Amino acid sequence: MADTATLHYDGKTIELPIVTGTEGERGVDIRELRAKTGLITLDSGYGNTGSTESSIAFIDGEKGILRYRGYPIEQLAAKSRFTETAYLLIFGELPTPAQYTAFRALLTEHQFMHEALHFHFDGFPENAPPMAILSAMVSAAGCFDPALAHPEVDGHFMEASARMMSKVRTIAAASYCKSIGRPINYPRFDLPYTANFLHMMFSLPHKQYEPSPVVVDALDKLLILHADHEQNCSTSTVRMVCSSRASLSAAVSSGINALWGPLHGGANSAVIEMLTHLHQSGESIPSFINRVKTDRTTRLMGFGHRVYRNFDPRAKIIKEACDNVLKALGIHDPLLDLAMQLEEVALHDEFFVSRKLYPNVDFYSGIIMRAIGIPTDMFTVMFALGRMPGWLAHWREYRTSTDARIDRPRQIYQGYTQRDYVAIEKRKESRD
Repeated sequence: MADTATLHYDGKTIELPIVTGTEGERGVDIRELRAKTGLITLDSGYGNTGSTESSIAFIDGEKGILRYRGYPIEQLAAKSRFTETAYLLIFGELPTPAQYTAFRALLTEHQFMHEALHFHFDGFPENAPPMAILSAMVSAAGCFDPALAHPEVDGHFMEASARMMSKVRTIAAASYCKSIGRPINYPRFDLPYTANFLHMMFSLPHKQYEPSPVVVDALDKLLILHADHEQNCSTSTVRMVCSSRASLSAAVSSGINALWGPLHGGANSAVIEMLTHLHQSGESIPSFINRVKTDRTTRLMGFGHRVYRNFDPRAKIIKEACDNVLKALGIHDPLLDLAMQLEEVALHDEFFVSRKLYPNVDFYSGIIMRAIGIPTDMFTVMFALGRMPGWLAHWREYRTSTDARIDRPRQIYQGYTQRDYVAIEKRKESRD
């Protein structure tokens, strides 16, 4: 007999199937619940709801495990490059040499924006948030590039995914240059993905930016670590928009907007804001730590994680890269000094250790990006660049699913019951 869960309701006994994943995760299949009982489930925030079955990423928050398509994140960060990891996520397997060469060639071929898009940047005010620009420009890019509208998943999706990954990088760098009044840099054909992005960000007409190999390696690792994280807010948004058969550019743009929220993609910015406040206020680290322990309104940003109940496996990787960058660049930044002091205290203070409040990936990623020279308002844009392969992978997985249908969550209504319309002259003023 198949493994089931038994529900007793209204004098009936209902058997609900148990679904078991390849890593032993188990879930109650409630797809027939409403048809059999008239009931729905209520799970605000979807914290206990599996919205799909996916083969892209696996997380075990209790053990601190993250794998892409079965490959441990530690191995990918140490041995792979971002573009190779992107191919793995999108298409399911590590590429052969020929496949990787072809994919990189597509990334290079499609790295330019349509020239007409350059004029769109002039319509934004100087203080426009880079994430707003990125979302709008990605949506606009779909108008100029039909391959980003409705790519045939099997026939042309490799080209479409390469176009999206490459153009988003170019748009992101251009939005930064426009925001500080610099001319937009064209991409180079001789640089790999991550180095090319740094060139477009920081090169000047009279001086080409030549990034340190340590910086390129650290940023490449950072993109790998952010490439996917199963059904987070922005990824779930991409899948939901995809379910309506919206275009690829529309789905990606929606993911960017979801990531823009400070509770999702803004954590690394919050770390720098916390450090800035500490520096400007002159408060000592022991005093701040004591407030964190005793005042519920004071938060230690960049520590702990909603999914990882032990440690964030990405944090260990990016900490090493962070140390390498700071050493290679000889950075002496008071905010970075404060960050290292906080790290030292939190890693050895029983209050944080017992609660498993370890530094997460956002703590170190903000430090790395500040050291490189990436401004705080571009941090979430960098997150979006890293998450792009995951969004593309989930878009493709959803579109190729045989049982996919438009997402349509239910609700439990708690408003007024039926009432009759009252003419305006007969309505009484509120006494609130």
